[in-house]
Amino acid sequence: MTRVIAGSAGGRRLAVPPGTGTRPTSERAREGLFSTWQALLGTLDGIRIADLYAGSGAVGLEALSRGAVHALLVEADAKAVRTVRDNVRALGLPGAEVRTGKAEQIVTGPAPAEPYDVVFLDPPYAVTDDDLGEILLTLRAQGWLSGDALVTVERSTRGGEFSWPKGFEPLRARRYGEGTFWYGRAAATCEDAR
Repeated sequence: MTRVIAGSAGGRRLAVPPGTGTRPTSERAREGLFSTWQALLGTLDGIRIADLYAGSGAVGLEALSRGAVHALLVEADAKAVRTVRDNVRALGLPGAEVRTGKAEQIVTGPAPAEPYDVVFLDPPYAVTDDDLGEILLTLRAQGWLSGDALVTVERSTRGGEFSWPKGFEPLRARRYGEGTFWYGRAAATCEDAR
């Protein structure tokens, strides 16, 4: 079990998927993640977030608890999807959307009605930086990102520096144990992407 750290659902428990197929982001790392987002964005009120490897849904549900209006929770593993849906029901926070499928397939589909202000990607460590780069480029090309969307990628600390694709500006990195959060921003214009 883990819990929502702050906001309207602060302190509420969240189930985690059974087995070893997911790596839940620790509460300490999640608090650091949200503190950095708060510092970079100024506020979390009214944002739209996409968590493309949702696991338990903790990151998206934490965002809703802290004022986000919409959280897309994408997960491919069937057991994890059940856990995400159970957590969404248990918290009763409005704005959660659960989609079943692989991130790379979801983002090649139709663009969302409104773009996302924050995108979080915490894939299995077997997913390469090149694979993530392709997903990020697709998000940008397909209209998933707002003009100055904040993107955060969690990778193994042992894997070295994350390589951002063209069109993304690296902002900072924060290490939490075995994982490092890499923060970047989508370039504001197509000219910036060159």
